[in-house]
Amino acid sequence: MKYLKSCWVGVVSLSLLLLLWGGHVLQSHVPASLPNTGLRGYVRVHPAGRNQFLEMRCSVCALVSSSGQMLGAGVGEEIDRAACVFRMNTAPTRGYEKDVGNRTTVRVVSHTSVPLLLREQNQLLRSSMGTTYVFWGPERHMRQDGKGRVFNALLKTAREHQGLGIYTLTKERIQYCDQVFENETGKNRMKTGSFLSTGFFTMILAMDVCESILVYGMVDKNYCSRTNNSVVPYHYFERRHVAECRMYRYHEHARRGGHRFITEKAIYAQWARRHRITFKHPSWSH
Repeated sequence: MKYLKSCWVGVVSLSLLLLLWGGHVLQSHVPASLPNTGLRGYVRVHPAGRNQFLEMRCSVCALVSSSGQMLGAGVGEEIDRAACVFRMNTAPTRGYEKDVGNRTTVRVVSHTSVPLLLREQNQLLRSSMGTTYVFWGPERHMRQDGKGRVFNALLKTAREHQGLGIYTLTKERIQYCDQVFENETGKNRMKTGSFLSTGFFTMILAMDVCESILVYGMVDKNYCSRTNNSVVPYHYFERRHVAECRMYRYHEHARRGGHRFITEKAIYAQWARRHRITFKHPSWSH
């Protein structure tokens, strides 16, 4: 419980401060200078420094949002029946199994959440059986020359627990994701002062891995305008919560350091029209 409390406090604080099928289907939208390297864009953190790329293929994937929309959804058993289950950052399952399920195949984690995830090694180990961890972050934190603070922490963990599957996105993969965002929106991410969200990286990874994707608990781009007074929490596991729509609006209009959550939802809607992505709880119309 102490761990979960520290998680939601840290995640909210950091958020306020910062404020398909197959990845190959996106390749036609990306210039030749930034080819879609697929799963070769995810490299294992290995004490011996070996270049071991992620190898994973799934038929049906459940991508579980951290949104408060999951509270009361009652779809835990349905989620656990998927071939692979994707979760994000430090979103817990314990105590929420009825709504979000129990299995975790892949957990995609932001560099800002690494201290929270690694704070208690025992918690990581208890929840890591059969789980692949994929970490993303800017080059200054993930560099491998001894100066990347986050990468160093991950390497230390990999040395201590060599059975864990810990991967990072390559610099080229991060750049590819930036280019996908620009191609879909016509806006340069860096020039607009924004950061891609963990959800964006998770969606692209799921499209690299999965034949079809069921997305749970993610609202569409118009949800907050339709439900102006929604008090659904940003994260389902927060007790003193910030409203999801309030957080989305703040980030969408932040001049610097914001995630463009609403814009990203519009991108997902475009992808869902072309590929095997279905949104549930709430459902989307395309």
